[in-house]
Amino acid sequence: MEDNQKQRAGYWLPLFVVVLGAFAAILNNSSVNVAIPKMMAIFGVSAGDIQWVLTAYMLTSGVVIPIMGYLGDAYGAKRIYLYCLMVFTAGSVLCGLSWNNNSMIAARVIQGIGGGAIMPISMAIIYRIVPREKIGMALGVWGMAAVTGPAIGPTLGGYIVEHLNWRFLFLMNVPVGLLGIALGGMLLPESPIKKGLKLDFWGFLTSSTGCFALLLALSQGQKEGWHSYYIVSLFILAFYLLLMFVIIELTTPQPMLDLRLFKNKIFSISVIGGCVVYIGLFGGVLLIPLFTQNLMGKSAMDTGIMLMPAALVTAVMMPVSGALFDRMGARTVTLVGLTILALGTFEFKNLSINSTTTYVMLIASLRSLGMGLSMMPMTTAGMNTVPVQEVGRASALNNVCRQVAASFGVAGLTTIMQDRQAFHYAHLAESISITSPVAPNIIKQLDALPGPAYTGQGTGLALASSLAAKEAAILAIDDTFIVAAAICAIAIPTALFLGRVRKKPYVPADAVNKAK
Repeated sequence: MEDNQKQRAGYWLPLFVVVLGAFAAILNNSSVNVAIPKMMAIFGVSAGDIQWVLTAYMLTSGVVIPIMGYLGDAYGAKRIYLYCLMVFTAGSVLCGLSWNNNSMIAARVIQGIGGGAIMPISMAIIYRIVPREKIGMALGVWGMAAVTGPAIGPTLGGYIVEHLNWRFLFLMNVPVGLLGIALGGMLLPESPIKKGLKLDFWGFLTSSTGCFALLLALSQGQKEGWHSYYIVSLFILAFYLLLMFVIIELTTPQPMLDLRLFKNKIFSISVIGGCVVYIGLFGGVLLIPLFTQNLMGKSAMDTGIMLMPAALVTAVMMPVSGALFDRMGARTVTLVGLTILALGTFEFKNLSINSTTTYVMLIASLRSLGMGLSMMPMTTAGMNTVPVQEVGRASALNNVCRQVAASFGVAGLTTIMQDRQAFHYAHLAESISITSPVAPNIIKQLDALPGPAYTGQGTGLALASSLAAKEAAILAIDDTFIVAAAICAIAIPTALFLGRVRKKPYVPADAVNKAK
C-alpha cells in the first residue's frame, strides 16, 4: 500500500523526464527544415538529394513505431525508453559531425530510430506511472511537446543558422539527451516485463515495409507525380503489404499490434478524430509559413516569431484541457475545441496581400486554442478505455495512425494548393494582354522611366504576370484552408460519441501483472 501511495504521489519528476525526451526529438526534427538550404550549399547537392535528410527521418520513424509496443512489453518500457534516448543522442552527434550528404542521411536514419520511438513508448510510461484520475493533466503536459516543438523549431533553427553554426542544431541535443538518460535511470520506475512473448516477425515485416512504402509515396508523390509508375507502384505495394499485415494480426495469437482494439468504439473514434486533428495541425504548419515567407516576404525566423504566440496558447491549453477532462470528461471539451479549430482554420480563407502580421498571429492563436482544447481529451478518452496491459500496443497503434495522417495531410493539402494555384493563374492570365484595360496605364508609367524606348510594353506584361502569379498563390492557399477547415469540421461529430468517459480507478501495473 505504501509503495502504491508513493507511486500515486511521485509521478511529476518522472513525467518531466519523459516530456524532456519527447520535446527534444520533436523540436530537433522541426528545426532542421530551416537549415536545409545551408546544408545544400555546404554539401554541394541538389534540392532533391538534400530532401532525403528530412525523408530519411520520417520513414525510419514510421518503420520503428509499430514494434514499440512489443519491445516495451517484452523488455520493459523504461529500458526501451532509455535505449531510444541513447540512440537519438548518438544519431544527433553523428548528424553534427556529418561531412557530406550521404553521411548526414545515414545519421538521420539512426536519429530517427530513437526519435521516432520516443513518443509511443513515453505515452506507455505515463499510463503506467500516473493514476488514471490524473491522466488528463499528465497527458496535457506531455502533449505540450508535440505541439510547441513544430512552432518553436523554425525560430530556434533560424537563429542558430543565422548567428551560430548549423551543426549546433544537432549537437544541442547531446546535453539534453545525456541529462534525460541520467534522470531517466534514476527517476523512472521499473516497468513490468511480460514473460513468454514472441516477436510477431511476419507482422513486423509487413507493417514496416508497408508503412515505408506508403510514407515514401506520400512524401515523394508531388515531386515524382501522383500518376507516375514509381508512385503508383509504391501505393499498390503498400496496399497489399498492409492488407497482409491486417490478416496476420487478426489470426496470430500474439500480434505485434492488436488490431482488435478497434472493436473498442471509444478508442476507434479517438484515433479517427486525432488523425483529423493532426491533418489540421500539419496543414497549418505547412500553409502558414508558405504564406508568410513566400508572399509576405518574412524570413523563417520571423515566421517562427509570428507563430510563437500560437505555440504558447497551445502549450497553456494542453494541461488546461487535461484538467478539464479529469473534471468533466471528454465530450464537451473536445466538442468546443474542434469547433474553434474548424472556425479558426476557415477564417484563414480571408488571407490576402493586405493581411497584417497581427491578423495572422490572432487567427493562428485561435486555431491553437481549439487544437489545445481538443487534442488531449480526445486521445485520453480513447486510451482510458484500453486495459493497462494493452496500453503499450494501443499507444503504438495510435502513433502509427497519426504519423500516416500527418504525411497524408501534408501531401494532400500540398497537391490541392498547387492544383488551385494553376487554376487561378490560368484564369487570371486570360486578362493579361496588351488589350487589358489596365495595360495602357502600366505601360505608360513604365515608358516614362529612363531607358530604351518600347521596353514598357514587355516589362509591363511581365510585371502583370508576376502579380497574377502572386495573387494565384494567395487564392490557392485560401482555397486549401477551406478544405482543411472542412476536414476539421468532419471531426466535430466524433466528439458526441466520446461521452463522459468514466475515469477508471488507479490500478498499479504490478497489480495487473499479478492478477494475470
